[in-house]
Amino acid sequence: MNRFLNLAIGLAILFTSCKNEKETTIATKEQQPMNILFIAVDDLRPELNFYGANHMQSPNLDKLADESLVFDRAYCNIPVCGASRASLLTGLRPTRHRFINYSTRADKDAPQAVSLPNFFKQNGYTTISNGKIYHKRNDDSLAWDNIWFPKGNIRDYQLEKNRIENGDANLAVAGAAAFEMAEVDDTAYFDGEIAQKGIADLKMLANKKQPFFLALGFMKPHLPFNAPKKYWDLYDRAKIELPESYVQPKSTPKQAFHNFGELRNYGNVPKKGNLTEDLSKELIHGYYACVSYVDAQIGLVLDELKRLELEDDTIVVLWGDHGWNLGDHKLWSKHSTFETALKTPLIIKVPGKTKGQKTNAITEYVDIYPSLVELAGFDAPKNLEGQSFMPILNGEIPEKDWAVSKFKDAVTLIKGDLFYTEWTKDDGIAFARMLFDHKTDPLELDNLAEKPEYQETVNQLAKELRAKWGKDFFKIES
Repeated sequence: MNRFLNLAIGLAILFTSCKNEKETTIATKEQQPMNILFIAVDDLRPELNFYGANHMQSPNLDKLADESLVFDRAYCNIPVCGASRASLLTGLRPTRHRFINYSTRADKDAPQAVSLPNFFKQNGYTTISNGKIYHKRNDDSLAWDNIWFPKGNIRDYQLEKNRIENGDANLAVAGAAAFEMAEVDDTAYFDGEIAQKGIADLKMLANKKQPFFLALGFMKPHLPFNAPKKYWDLYDRAKIELPESYVQPKSTPKQAFHNFGELRNYGNVPKKGNLTEDLSKELIHGYYACVSYVDAQIGLVLDELKRLELEDDTIVVLWGDHGWNLGDHKLWSKHSTFETALKTPLIIKVPGKTKGQKTNAITEYVDIYPSLVELAGFDAPKNLEGQSFMPILNGEIPEKDWAVSKFKDAVTLIKGDLFYTEWTKDDGIAFARMLFDHKTDPLELDNLAEKPEYQETVNQLAKELRAKWGKDFFKIES
């Protein structure tokens, strides 16, 4: 009797063991790598409700932020679109001779780099680029299974007057306006088309077993500030004010300012001098309208992600390629090393991990590549110059507490509350300097760099800047 009882118990244990092993095997097979929805927004300032502002309407971005980790101190590595995107997507810093301007190509400036999308493609992901991801549409073309961009003139005017005056020019020309308010549907402009293409791709990808890296590059609020009239109607221009920092102090080096040529090219903008208050407020109004327009398009994509039951399996990361001056320091556009040009919106939603947390940890855009790779469960390539922000996602204090950004001859070290900028040539010797303490001067109006009592601080920051701007800073690519 005992022998039969022992045999029965043994068979039961064996059955249970086999059952558990089978269940474990099935769970492992069903566990897929996380998808990545990679959303880029051109010229988006971190001037949104979830950053403490209350004058722009962006309900969909606000909702995404409530489900994400919000980076309160994220900085681009160079404030110009082509170079910023190439740097972010390769995980490499700009140097004096690499990633310079808007026309930068990653595949020419860093031909040996395995880009972020190419890394995921090599690891079994379907990779799709829609809209403006790289500045040049065919840059890094081998990284993508598919590249799509809306057909038509890049200025994307809908009003006949602007279309005629712009002609076939893809760059701004003398006649066409810097903004337009048109009675059209959302899909009339490129961003509406990009959203619809993203939605169609999500439907297609939902039926595939492969994980995906789906990149959507929205065009607004880049100039010209063109948006359907209903988004202009969200705002009362009489309530729009010029920024508090609408001043250029004499203590600030002249090299810090520019003539904002990107805006001057448009027909209704004077070629020199300060803009009138009325024109300034009209431009700000147009910028706000474009932010609300692109917010609505992103909302459609995120709604589809949820409808397809993909959101629990998809990391969503949203970023702007750099800041943008809206009259700050009497400047417009980017192309400077003031915080208004360097500080960027960055939010990341990780299913089961994020729920509206915020971090003040200093993060720079070269950190995005290694972070996404680690989140997906892979080892990052060895040559990346950023550091993963996974410790921040895990609620830890990161080791790195600094960022470095540059534009032309200016290089900025951001450390704690201090913003230190040097203008140098290839000899590395500073010919102008700028230091702001954001604890006492968040608007960057009091340059401390030449004050005697700050010379020890300046000397220390100068050493740190050189140690942190990257080992290849002066290298000329062969």
